[in-house]
Amino acid sequence: MNNTTTLLLRRCFCCTTIPSSSYLKKKKPLVFLGSPQVSAKVLDALFNASQSEDSSFEIAAIVTQPPSQRNRGRKVLPSAVAQHALDRGFSSDLILTPERASEEWFLDNLRALEPELCITAAYGNILSNKFLNIPKQGTVNIHPSLLPLYRGAAPVQRALQDGVRETGVSLAFTVRALDAGPVIASQKIGVDDDIKAPELLDVLFDLGSKLLLDELPSILDGTARTKAQPQDDSEVTFAPKITPEESWLSFDQEAIVLHNKVRAFAGWPGTRARVVVVDAANAQENVLELKIISTKVSSSLSAQNAEADYVAFRNGALIFTCGGGTTLEVVEIQLPGKKVVNAAAFWNGLRGQKLKVCVDKGAAMPQA
Repeated sequence: MNNTTTLLLRRCFCCTTIPSSSYLKKKKPLVFLGSPQVSAKVLDALFNASQSEDSSFEIAAIVTQPPSQRNRGRKVLPSAVAQHALDRGFSSDLILTPERASEEWFLDNLRALEPELCITAAYGNILSNKFLNIPKQGTVNIHPSLLPLYRGAAPVQRALQDGVRETGVSLAFTVRALDAGPVIASQKIGVDDDIKAPELLDVLFDLGSKLLLDELPSILDGTARTKAQPQDDSEVTFAPKITPEESWLSFDQEAIVLHNKVRAFAGWPGTRARVVVVDAANAQENVLELKIISTKVSSSLSAQNAEADYVAFRNGALIFTCGGGTTLEVVEIQLPGKKVVNAAAFWNGLRGQKLKVCVDKGAAMPQA
């Protein structure tokens, strides 16, 4: 089936399957937009809530990123949200996957659904004014930060990279400016020193789901508009998209900076370092790329000596000397194409060879 045929079928379906006006009075149509696995958490909460006897809404359609090639087999797979919706028995004809949310066929379908509200959670596409003008009660976004802090594509990752001790989730109306809409509600949480980005994302979107369901009645009856608070532009910070080039670690930085980066970039793109394996017996040196999986900041300062560039092994961890006389304990690593192993297994595999930090700074190295 070609794209034109598919779009025509979708248009026909959307025009012929809108619930009757009497039914819409009982169940207000919502459209959900999201793509990754954390978005599926929000969708699941909405599915469950919509099925209760006293629910005032239904999920009329789901909008997500188009299928893409993933995994080693490079198979074309639906987004995590699309797959979750299908697993829940949601009609595939009501799962819309525009390349851009400004495409006319998509906007026509959305208008035909006459949504009361659109809800976004890590959708990953820019919404145009034409889109924002369609839902009667607007579009509401679950954003995993305490707005106006960390507006942008990577709020959780940038917050962890900065070493924040407190973060949270915000429920805000969507406007054309980036994450700048009035905030309906927010909730704070403390941040553990060792939590990584994927785990914190899960926590925040779980929290965001509960916040959304609590506030949904006021959003649907329009009173949320009156209580939503404008953001203070003087307090804005930004969370730009992460690039693979940022993944290199440079050990001239302090250990806490590197530890926070490892936590922030866990999942994707990860953090990497190049080390030199020194085989003194054969007078050979080989450069080895490590993916750094888990770290700790040592409580004691390292000794400043001639061996400072060498990596030690102590209490189950690789000990890297870092800037300011601090030390980073690397407890899990991964070699290219291999499984994650603990530091002890890696150290034993060296068979007495020494390990030292690569002379070139990791942060300045090109992507391998």
